[in-house]
Amino acid sequence: MSVLRAIESKIEGLFEGIFGRAFRTHVQPVELARKLAKEMDEHRSVSVSRVYVPNEYTLYLSPADRAQFAAYEGSLVGELQEYLGEHARREGYALLTPPSVLLQTDADLAMGEFGIATRVVEREEPAPRPMAAPLPAAPVEAAAPVVAPPPPPPPPVPEAPAATMIYRPETPLEELEEDAAPPPVQRETVTLTVDGRVLPVTSSRVVVGRSRECDVRVDDGNVSRRHCEVVQESPTTWVVADLGSTNGTEVNGRKVSRRTRLDDGDRITVGGSELVFGRTVQ
Repeated sequence: MSVLRAIESKIEGLFEGIFGRAFRTHVQPVELARKLAKEMDEHRSVSVSRVYVPNEYTLYLSPADRAQFAAYEGSLVGELQEYLGEHARREGYALLTPPSVLLQTDADLAMGEFGIATRVVEREEPAPRPMAAPLPAAPVEAAAPVVAPPPPPPPPVPEAPAATMIYRPETPLEELEEDAAPPPVQRETVTLTVDGRVLPVTSSRVVVGRSRECDVRVDDGNVSRRHCEVVQESPTTWVVADLGSTNGTEVNGRKVSRRTRLDDGDRITVGGSELVFGRTVQ
C-alpha cells in the first residue's frame, strides 16, 4: 500500500469508524482530502526548473458540516495537511512552506457543500535587528550617545487568494425524485374466443364448461359441466387445467395432463368445440 493510500485509510479509519453515522448526510473527510489534492493539481505554476503549488488551503464549510468536526477538528486538519504534503512529494511539486489547511464557516453553504480557496504564501522570518557599531573609547566624563533601534520591518503582504471553488453533491435527492419519470403502466388484455364471440377475461380464474354456472359456457354435448379452467399463475403466466372432464382438454392438439402454459393464439379444444386464448400487452 502506498504512503498516500495509507494516509487516506488513516483518515477513513479516524473519521468514518466510530463517527461514521454522523457523516451519512454530511461532507466526508476523505472527500475533502481528495478535493484539496485536486485543487493543488489545478493551481500548479511552472517555473524554470520547478513546479510550484499553493501552500495555503482554506476550507469553507456549512455550519452543519463544521459542527460535525468540532470535537476533533485539530486531528482532521493535521491529517489533511499530511495528505497534501505526501501528494506534493509524490508529484514532485515545490512548496514554499509545508502545506497548511484552515477551516472557515460559511453560512451561505448548504449541508454537503464546501468551498476551497488556495494561495501561495511566502512566510519570511523577521530580519534580526542590526547591532550598533562599537564606539571609540571616550573620556569618563563624556556620556555615551544613545543609539535608537531601527523600526521593525513591515510584515510581508500575502497574495490575494484565488477564487473559491465550490463543490456540491452530483445530483440532489430532491432533483432525482422530481426528474425521474414514472415507468409507463402496461395494461394486459386477455380474451377467450368461442364460436366467433370474443369474451374478455376479467378475473384470474375462469371456468369453462356446459353448466350455466361456468364463467364461459360452451353449448356442446361433448363438453363436461365443469370441463377446464384458465388460471393466471403469476403476473406473466397463464395456464389451462383440465377439471376431470370426460373427453379431456387439448392445447394445439396436445392433451393436457395437468396444467399447460398458454401463449397468445393458443387453441384450446374441449369436446367438439375450440376456444382461442388471446393475450396482448399495451
